Parts: sequence; C-alpha cells; structure tokens
Amino acid sequence: MGLLDHIPHQNVVPSHRPWPRIVVADEGWRAAIDQLVAGRATLLGFWGEPEAVHMALCDVASAEIAVVTYECMSGSFPSVAIHHPPALRLERTIHDLFGLMPLGAGDMRPWLDHYVWGKPWPLGDRDAARDAVPYDFLPAEGEGLHQVAVGPVHAGIIEPGHFRFTANGEHVVRLEQWLGYTHKGIESLMQGASLEAAAKLACRTSGDSAVAYAFAFARAVEAALQIEAPARASLLRALMAELERLANHFGDIGAICNDASFALMHAQTGILRERCLRAANVAFDHRLMMDVIVPGGVARDMTPEALPVLRALLAEIKKVFPRLVELYDNTASLQDRTVTTGIVKADYVRQFGAGGYVGRASGRDFDARRTLACAPYDSLSFEVPVLEAGDVNARVWIRIREVEQSVALIEQILDRLEPGAIRTAPPAGHGPCEGMALSEAFRGDVLVWLRLDGELRIERCHLRDASWFQWPLLETAIEGNIIADFPLCNKSFNCSYSGADL
Repeated sequence: MGLLDHIPHQNVVPSHRPWPRIVVADEGWRAAIDQLVAGRATLLGFWGEPEAVHMALCDVASAEIAVVTYECMSGSFPSVAIHHPPALRLERTIHDLFGLMPLGAGDMRPWLDHYVWGKPWPLGDRDAARDAVPYDFLPAEGEGLHQVAVGPVHAGIIEPGHFRFTANGEHVVRLEQWLGYTHKGIESLMQGASLEAAAKLACRTSGDSAVAYAFAFARAVEAALQIEAPARASLLRALMAELERLANHFGDIGAICNDASFALMHAQTGILRERCLRAANVAFDHRLMMDVIVPGGVARDMTPEALPVLRALLAEIKKVFPRLVELYDNTASLQDRTVTTGIVKADYVRQFGAGGYVGRASGRDFDARRTLACAPYDSLSFEVPVLEAGDVNARVWIRIREVEQSVALIEQILDRLEPGAIRTAPPAGHGPCEGMALSEAFRGDVLVWLRLDGELRIERCHLRDASWFQWPLLETAIEGNIIADFPLCNKSFNCSYSGADL
C-alpha cells in the first residue's frame, strides 16, 4: 500500500505537480499525523495560507511524496505538533503569519513574531489587536541550576539568534533557541511577483545556499508548467550546486577546527574556499552565483575562461585537501575536542527527518540528489557517505567525504558539457498551477512549493530550509556537554538563521 492509501481524502488537486496534493477532512488529517507518529512518513514541510494548511509527507520506505491539505473553515486546524514535535516551530510560524489556531497545541508562543510588525498575522485574512508580552523560555527544575543568555547579537559577523542555556556548573541541562530576528517577509514579498523577481527573492533566502534555493525554485516552477531545462542548463546547474557545496564545506571544516583552537586548518581550508568562490566568479560572474539559475534553465552560459580555471581548481583541491585530511585525522588535540562531543541520537534524526551532514552523520541515508534524483544527477555517479557516531567528528568526516564526491561530480559534469540551448521559455498561456521541488543544499534538502496564477505570477510560495529540522537537534546535542563546547557543536551544525526566519 502506498502513502495515500493510508490517508482518507476528499479529492486530488489536478494542477499540482509532480507529486499529488490531496484535500482531507478531520479523519484524513489525523490519519496523516498517525503516519508521522508511527514513523512510516517523514515531515518534509508544513505551511499555511489564509484558509488552509498543508503538510508535505515522504513515505520512509518508498520515498513516495504527497501534500496533504486541510481547509480551516473556522480559522483553526488540529495541532500536528502536539503529536509530532518536529512540526512545532512550523506550526507556531503558521499562527504568527496567518492567525490560524492549532487546536490542542501545547506551545502557542510566537516564533517569528517579535511584535515589531505593526500588526498580527500579516499574511492572514483576520485582524485583531494583540498585546506584546515577554517571551517565556521553558523552565528547568533542579538544585544548583543557573541560566546563561547568549545573543541575539554575537561576537562574530554572523546572523542574530538567542540561546538560553540552563546549566549546572559548566554542564548544560537545557538549551532553548529563539530565532526570528532576521525575518525578511520573503513569503509576503513573493505574492504577486513575476517569475524573474521571485527567483531573485528565492536565491536570497539564505545567501550561502543561493544556488540550492534558485535550483529548487526553478524546478518547482518547471514542474508546475510541465517544462524541462535543456541538457546543458541541467549540467550547469549541477556544476554550480557542487561548487557551492565545496565552498561551504571548506569553510565549515576550517571553522570547526578553529573553534577547537586549531587555526592552521582554518587558514588552509579558507584558501580553498576562496579559490572556489573566485572560480565561480570567473565562470558565472558572481562569487555566490546568484541569479544564474532561473525557471527554464540558466540566465547566462558559463564564460569561455571557465573551463581551464575549474580544471585548475580541481587539481589544486586534489593536491592540497588530502594533506589537510591527514592533518585533521592525526592531530590528537583536535580529535579530543571533536570525538564524542555533541552527539545527535539516530532516533531523533529519523523522527525529525534531518538532512545533510547532520542526518547522515547519525545514520539517516537521505540525499535529495539520489533519493529524488533529477537531471543531471540521475545520470551521474556518486556516493552518499553515511556514518553512525553522530558527533562533531562524524559531521566533519561527512563533509570531507562530500568534498571528495563533489570534486568527482564536477569532473564528470565538465567532461559531459556540450554546446546547446540553455533555457526553455515558459508557455505563453497557462492556467493556475502548482509545483513543488526539493534540491540538496550543502546543509541538507531545501523545499519550495508554489502556486502560479494564469499570468505566471506567484500567488503563494513557501520555502523550507533544512535548518528547520536541524536547529531543534542542536538543542539535544549540547545537553550534558559543557558550555565551552557549544561553539564547536553549533559550528558543526552551521544551521541557517536566515533560512529559518523566512
């Protein structure tokens, strides 16, 4: 039996692609929740509209995907989070943005709303006054406990986020995060935007994943419109995605080592990261490769100077990186800090559907490039590294192995590049339609769901970063560790503040 066979539904929305969207009543909504609770399905996304909420589910056994819609006739819906904790922050966000009430919810504190918008529920149809109240962090009971407040402003040039530690001496007994400080209103800005303007917004959701967001957005539009990018464009997209992955993994590996007081690795991987960014700039006229991937293909081709520069980059990585890996592996003082620190339990990873190096370091074998393979990944050869230890060291090694795989992928892509078209034009006339896509960013899977009107403008768009399901696991990873190890744990996750703040 497939995923939909377990969920009673009223109808299937025909204009939703490539996976089905079903409309359910109370019985179907609760059946969908039961699939999550039983571990038969993974929550891919959870978002709202003024009069409806949607859940994207993935069948654990078959990778079958479906979107389940519950129409909130009375401005409410049965809470998902009270039964399935991974939905909690998304559920609180739905209430913040639309005012829809999750019935039976155990936590109604605002998530994105810091009482600075001037009105509650800015994307909803309801209007009501609401008084600002202090944010209540969850209590912890026990003798000798004290709290340490960190942020939202931090010492480095990083995004803002508040971390509230409850500790016994140096040992953390509870960590609670509160984000939302970088809320940009992207989903509001998307409404009514043209495809060109919306693509620019999508790739700026989280700047370090500009390519991944643009990739997912473009594929969601293409799914809705039933068009495909030309072969050359698909290869160029994957090339950019792997360049982005390389740059970020180099930066992360060095930053983790730097937080363990091993600055030499930070310096050397920083050089490799800079080489990747410069190669990207030569190839695509932008260090972060923004605004190159667009619906239908790519906006511009790779420059004539790109090929020798990219070949030289790969040669340098092959020469330098193995030595750095050996240095990491043979530095006992570094291993003392990373091994057995910040362990994420495999059960938590499966429950939260955590992707990327966080999930794969704790045994979850999921990579959107392979599990939900699209062109050109469906014809490229690569391995998905998976480890079981779940500690900082395992998250470093996943990145190391992914660097090696990305180098091999770029080589394959460069060997296959042939002259050809780089963009498929959208159809001139088209009725309202919906599309969804996932791409594999360097930190995990990015989901984009959208609805287009008859003039190819965005009626509604939701973007979900991998960090939504990773941030809560950081809270579990630091428990029992000392406060001084939090920067190390945090860096090994490198969750996106911006991607979780919309």
